[in-house]
Amino acid sequence: MAFTEAKRMQLPLQRCHREALTNAALRSVLLITSLFLVLSVSMYPGLRSLAVRLHAVLTGGYTPGHYSVLLINSPNEQGAKDIGRAVMERRLAAGVNVFPKTSTMYYWKGEIQDATETLILVRTKTSRIQQIMDFVRSIHPYSNPEVLSFPVEDSSLAYMKWMDEAIPDD
Repeated sequence: MAFTEAKRMQLPLQRCHREALTNAALRSVLLITSLFLVLSVSMYPGLRSLAVRLHAVLTGGYTPGHYSVLLINSPNEQGAKDIGRAVMERRLAAGVNVFPKTSTMYYWKGEIQDATETLILVRTKTSRIQQIMDFVRSIHPYSNPEVLSFPVEDSSLAYMKWMDEAIPDD
C-alpha cells in the first residue's frame, strides 16, 4: 500500500515538474525570438546595405548611394566657374555644370530676398561630399553657402564606371 501511495504522490509532482520545464522552455524560446526580432529590426539598414553591395559585386551592377549630386550656389558666373574648377583640380568630382543667372528667392534676416545667382551642379562620390563641403566653405564668398547633396539612386553602369575612373579612391 505504501508503494502505491508513493506512486500516486509522484504523478502530480512529475506533472508539476513537466509543466515547469515546459513553461521555462517556452519562455526561453519567446525570449530568443524577441531578441532576434529586435536585433533584426535594429540592424536592418546595415544588413540591407550589405546585401545591396554584395549583390552589386556578384552581378557587376551599380551600388545605390555610392554617388551623389551636389548643388552649390554662387553670386556670379565667374565665382561659380572658379569654385567648379578648383573642385575638379582637386579630383573631388567627376564633372561640374554651371547654370548662369538662376533666379532665386530666400529669407535673409527675416526678409524675402530676390536675387540672381549661378548654380553649380557637382557629380561626385558620396564619400567625397564632406571634403567638397569643407573646401567650398573655405573659398566661398558667402558666409553661409548653399551646399546640398542628393544621393544618386540609379544610373547607367557605364556612366558610374566613368565616375569611378574620374575620381580616385579614398
